[in-house]
Amino acid sequence: MNDLRQIFPGLFTMGNLFCGFASILSSARGGNPTEAAWLIILAAFFDYLDGIVARLSKGASQFGVELDSMADVVSFGVAPAVMLISFEMVEFGRWDWVIGFAFVMTGVYRLARFNIHADIETKSDFIGLPIPVAACALASFVIFSQHIWGEIRLDRMLAVMVILTSALMVSPIRYETVPLFDFTAKKYKIKILLLIVAVILVAFKTRLMMFPLIALYVLSGIYRLIVTLFSKISEEKEKKNEV
Repeated sequence: MNDLRQIFPGLFTMGNLFCGFASILSSARGGNPTEAAWLIILAAFFDYLDGIVARLSKGASQFGVELDSMADVVSFGVAPAVMLISFEMVEFGRWDWVIGFAFVMTGVYRLARFNIHADIETKSDFIGLPIPVAACALASFVIFSQHIWGEIRLDRMLAVMVILTSALMVSPIRYETVPLFDFTAKKYKIKILLLIVAVILVAFKTRLMMFPLIALYVLSGIYRLIVTLFSKISEEKEKKNEV
């Protein structure tokens, strides 16, 4: 029975993997960059559904975690890197492959770390930026840029984004989790409200709103770190003043 339950989330994992593979093929064949980007976004959608189905069907398992990670390496590590290099979105001459490999390398590290702390991260915050978010940040920027200007602009900004997301994936910075199953829990009410607002905005202005919203989530971890550091500094000053 457990094996049958694992089939359902596994189907969505394979959907994730297929989209990542299709994105790589699209980039390698020199197709439309937005097509490759949309396939990465679609892979993330399958990845999200995978988590929901696993919990609903009670088919979550260590095998599923490992399988999901392998699919994520392709869809959110290799696919974005190939897209960036194939369409020359990040220009570093002969060394453009270095920044692409750095993204893949940090993404694989992030996934390995997640697998070790999987039980912890499902109950609290994500440690480091999740690789699907990092990949979607790059993919959504490509879609946003094509929608606004009809071409990929701000290549330097994109290079900074690749470096920043790579660093955030391996960092100890904590990110809020997205509720996957227990939507009735009181602690998730604000998250659910924000998620609903985000979904509505994306539904009405998908190409325009997707990148800014993902960027806000990426920056939220940095903001949270700064607030935490300042609060610690304030507490230390108060203790010194008391002494």
